[in-house]
Amino acid sequence: MPMEIPRTLKVLWGLEERRNRGPQPALTLDRIVATAIEIADHDGLAALSMARLAERLGSAPMSLYRHVASKDELLVFMQDAAPGEPPTLPPGWRVGLGTWARGLQAVFHRHPWILHASAGRPPLEPGQLAWLDRGLSAFDGTPLTSHERLQAVMATLYYVRGEAQIMAVLLTGEADVTEDAYGALIGSLVTADRFPALAAAIADGVFAPEAEDVTFETGLSRLFDGIELLMSARN
Repeated sequence: MPMEIPRTLKVLWGLEERRNRGPQPALTLDRIVATAIEIADHDGLAALSMARLAERLGSAPMSLYRHVASKDELLVFMQDAAPGEPPTLPPGWRVGLGTWARGLQAVFHRHPWILHASAGRPPLEPGQLAWLDRGLSAFDGTPLTSHERLQAVMATLYYVRGEAQIMAVLLTGEADVTEDAYGALIGSLVTADRFPALAAAIADGVFAPEAEDVTFETGLSRLFDGIELLMSARN
């Protein structure tokens, strides 16, 4: 039995016309989605409601339902629109994938609510799939197979998303402990008999304030080193 395609995807893929009923031609789906993104960017996803969105747009809540059936539908449209166009990649897979990763990092930092809205579901919207397509294109002309290219792009995505998840907490001040105090706190809790490897790392000062910073770029470079080793094995 063929899978039923949700209405949101039919609209986004041009398989169904957008709703455009009612006496308010100025209230379009694009305007609704753009305003919803502004609210989520500024106040977080929990602050977004159909009532608040209608108030910001200066319309009645029922007017929104002429264009979008529910908040769940709205979130799908938001996830499609928020990332924008993926960056043009320069030649060379390593430079190209690095450009892609930094562009994706900027999207997550600009719209941290995406990390929660898209949790547990693979991308199906054309706006998100455009980013996947662009990431895969970094490997054009390389000896990697299609499966290996997808694995490399997904590993990069997981790395970028993980960094963005941590930064989202730090930037909003929701963390229980500051980054500077973390080293001292973990050092007071961890013992060698229970966590020997971690205790050894702490003793070597990896969490000390003056320790070498493990930056986003450092981790990305190590990840790419692994991809490069795989690529060398194919030559």
